[in-house]
Amino acid sequence: MPGTRKLGRATDSRKAMLRAMVTYLFENGKIETTVTRAKEVRSMAEKMITLSKAGDLHDKRQIFSYITKEDVAKKVIDVYGAKYADRNGGYTRIIRTGVRRGDAAETAILELV
Repeated sequence: MPGTRKLGRATDSRKAMLRAMVTYLFENGKIETTVTRAKEVRSMAEKMITLSKAGDLHDKRQIFSYITKEDVAKKVIDVYGAKYADRNGGYTRIIRTGVRRGDAAETAILELV
């Protein structure tokens, strides 16, 4: 279930961070972050792609309300909805890259398949 990890932040800043990371993922195709953040972003990104596959008005409005940039939301609906139409989940991949030098946090690359 999305939203079960607190990530050391207050609720409003955590939600804003996740929205920004999901938007950045759809804009660029991949992001590099910690493993726990990548797992949270993956669940929300896959939910957005699943909503875009259905394509009715309510789902489009939910996508526009969650993704922070309008052109990226249109890209999710038009490009990713059609690209993953025949796929039943598993739209993202997490590749572990090692530990970060400053605080030894385990890092990963989250990318769209």
